[in-house]
Amino acid sequence: MRHLLDEISARHFPNAPATPAQLAAFELRTGWHLDADLREFYSWCDGATLFLPRPDENFRILPLAEIQRARIAMRGKDDDSMGSPAWWTLVYLGDSDYCLVDVAPEHADRYPILDAFHESYPRKVVRIAPRFADWLERTLRGNNQLWWLPG
Repeated sequence: MRHLLDEISARHFPNAPATPAQLAAFELRTGWHLDADLREFYSWCDGATLFLPRPDENFRILPLAEIQRARIAMRGKDDDSMGSPAWWTLVYLGDSDYCLVDVAPEHADRYPILDAFHESYPRKVVRIAPRFADWLERTLRGNNQLWWLPG
C-alpha cells in the first residue's frame, strides 16, 4: 500500500489524514472495523480524488464521514429489499454510481470491492477486486478509466 499512497500524494488529490478519533468514530457509527488496507489508506488521507480535481473527477474515494450503506445512498431506503446491509459506499464514480466495500463477516480480514451501477442496483452487483489495495493498484494504472467495464 505504501507505494500506492505515495503515488496518490504525488500525482492525485488526497485529503488530510483521518485522525485516530475519526477512525474510531467511523467504526462506532458503522458497526464494522476497517480492514488493514482501508485503515492504512484513511490514516494516510481521509479520501482522495484521483486523476482530475473535483468536479471533473471519475474517481472520488469518499472521506469517512460520507461513507454510508449503499442501499441508503443508492435507493434512499435502509431495507433488505434494497441490497445487503454489508455493502457500503466507498468510491463515488459520478452519476449515482459507486464502488462498494463488502463488509460481510466472512470477509473480515480483507473486504472485496464491488461495482454498483445505479440502474441495476441491487439486482446486479459485481465483485471487481478481492481487496481495496488491488482495486487501487488497477485504478491508478487504468488511465482514469473504469477498467472493470467491457470495452
